[in-house]
Amino acid sequence: MPESDLETPTAGSLARWLTDCVATHLERPVDTIDPRVPLSDYGLDSLYALSVIAELEDHFDISVDPALMWDNPTVDALSKALADELAVNG
Repeated sequence: MPESDLETPTAGSLARWLTDCVATHLERPVDTIDPRVPLSDYGLDSLYALSVIAELEDHFDISVDPALMWDNPTVDALSKALADELAVNG
């Protein structure tokens, strides 16, 4: 069941999910992903960004503008921006 069926995702739940997603794609332990480091520093490219957006949309049953990821290049920034957007448009 998508998390959005239960309640609006928070910045914290989004950050945890994003960190897990990044770690999975990089095949790294979750605790090696710093949420303050730009995702591009981990070697994640535009194709990966679109993949993350698609996974976010599927998992949380939301619509995400891909530009949001470019404007918020870290897990912390992206999760906060997503939570703010969901609070306004939720």
